[in-house]
Amino acid sequence: MKIALVHDYLTQRGGAERVFELLCKRYPEADIFTSLYDRQQTIDLGDRIVNTTFLQSIPGAAKYFRLMAPFYFPAFRALDLQDYDLIISSSTSFAKAVRKNPNSRHICFCHNVTRFLWDTETYLREYGDYRYFAPLIEQVFDVMRKVDLTYAQEPDLYIANSSIVARRIQKIYNKKAIVINYPIDTKKFIYSDIKDEYYLASARMISYKRLDIIVEAFNWLGWRLLISGNGPEQERLKSKALDNIEFLGHVTDAQRTQLFSRATSVIVAALEDYGLVPVEANASGTPVIAYGAGGVLDTQVPGKTGVFFKRQTPESLQTALLEAREINWDYADIRNHAVTHFSEEAFFNQVEQVIDQTCSLHPSFI
Repeated sequence: MKIALVHDYLTQRGGAERVFELLCKRYPEADIFTSLYDRQQTIDLGDRIVNTTFLQSIPGAAKYFRLMAPFYFPAFRALDLQDYDLIISSSTSFAKAVRKNPNSRHICFCHNVTRFLWDTETYLREYGDYRYFAPLIEQVFDVMRKVDLTYAQEPDLYIANSSIVARRIQKIYNKKAIVINYPIDTKKFIYSDIKDEYYLASARMISYKRLDIIVEAFNWLGWRLLISGNGPEQERLKSKALDNIEFLGHVTDAQRTQLFSRATSVIVAALEDYGLVPVEANASGTPVIAYGAGGVLDTQVPGKTGVFFKRQTPESLQTALLEAREINWDYADIRNHAVTHFSEEAFFNQVEQVIDQTCSLHPSFI
């Protein structure tokens, strides 16, 4: 069976890219396609050939990949994937649009519906200049929404990373999705049952991550908080933080695993579509304190692996922090839960069952 692996763009290293990296390792003979590729800024694909679109030839396109938004759909439609039996796309937006021949199958790992089109205000509010160009942008996005709905019908099967994403796919694209929670490489995380007196937030410093809530809560409590990550919100957050809060900036993978393993708890204040950070914390034997909505509802067990707070407010987070302080955590049990449910083995056992079932229903695969 000839397989093509397709991702929106390989210009950064986020959760979606880490999942795509696992797919590439699982299928070493598959051909890789994407719109734009920046080897220095994204996942490690070794010596694999990465096939790109005409956008790759535009100077600066990989660096300013978000500005290419109106051109991604035609770029993916121009790819020639007619010779492939199975197309596996990894997409939050555009890769689902690739064309296939009538005898092939297309399975889309959908990390979310195209967020900047269907939740425009939330997605773009961190970009201060958005409001000046909003009327023009909205006209372009209105056309793109219609195109997005059309191309969303291309995949034969959707796999969603969480229940909330599956509901969005059903609501907006009118397509059912199977939920398979995405994995982590559990071997990369260090288990420790010895915790130091600090809390950890690990996130890009952008508005929807709601690090402002965490900073305000810890200003009031006075407990030690470490924040790793960079982003446009960094200076504003630093200006509000008291001396008990330390900003680490970018940390290496080795430093990050150490921080996760020794933290008292890892804090997540965003409404995440899925969220790998809570699972990574659990794989380190560390409980999570998270806003109780979105993907964490699929990955966390209250009182066993973490604590939820009900509202995105400092006061609600403080209540959860104080509650977590009273729990006698079983760190080994937290680690075992992550390994059992979110390992690569557990993930691919489910994925390959779905692929086998999907392909067996098609005459060309019998």
